Amino acid sequence: MIPKGQLLIVGGHENKGEEPGENLTIHKKRISQSHFEILGKLISKIPRKHHLIEIIASASAIPDEMEELYLEAYRKEGFTEVGIIKVETAEDGSKPESLERIRNAHAVFFTGGDQNRLISHIGQTQILSALIHKYHTDNNFIIGGTSAGAMAVPDTIIGGGLIREAVFKDDIKITKGLGLIKDIIVDTHFIKRGRFARLAHAVALHPHILGVGLGEDTALLITEGDIAECLGSGMVIIIDGSSIAHTNIHNVDDFTPIVMDNLRVGILAEGSRYLLKERKFLD
Repeated sequence: MIPKGQLLIVGGHENKGEEPGENLTIHKKRISQSHFEILGKLISKIPRKHHLIEIIASASAIPDEMEELYLEAYRKEGFTEVGIIKVETAEDGSKPESLERIRNAHAVFFTGGDQNRLISHIGQTQILSALIHKYHTDNNFIIGGTSAGAMAVPDTIIGGGLIREAVFKDDIKITKGLGLIKDIIVDTHFIKRGRFARLAHAVALHPHILGVGLGEDTALLITEGDIAECLGSGMVIIIDGSSIAHTNIHNVDDFTPIVMDNLRVGILAEGSRYLLKERKFLD
């Protein structure tokens, strides 16, 4: 079934300070767009006088502070009908009033934090079922997520992993995500935090899944579950492992680095479009 709604996955820009040990300075030639601006432009096209946005901050260890941050950011963008859906227990995931708010929403947005925490709160709940149903049936509905909220969106996700000078067998944890889209795996803060090897590792383990590395201040807008348009000031890295010619990944021991040959890599920038299922640029 081709979903009628849209997915907006954002690379994040949660950490405003310096990363420990960071030695890379990024100089931008383009003006950054926050995900609030991107979502605002998209939702303004929905034919309604007022647009209702619901925020789920379950990924955050400090949800109250995160909720207030997002409420204020949306207010600055001119959105006044912004709500918070709290999902912190199994009972929260089936509250009738929350389900009704999902049904009435024009957009639902997952904040950053920890993707495993988000999935532990949202996975297997009636709220997730309601989100999936609305995403597949309502062409005026957007599901968005930034940072961990974006990583959690696919069926298969990176649950965690180490980043070091070589790639080793147990450096990555692959787990089940929210299941809103299949056959892609997403990593965020991709350029700034040097996560190429981590995503390549995930793709080599599951070559039928396309790797999507999102830079900060950068997003993919996915329509029909397939057509991905790059938005924002940075880039999106696509890693395709379907043509891997040689790898020792399935028989390597704990102390031998993993090798991979013939990964296909693409770079998307603002305005470019890519077909996720067909694995090719649209124009």
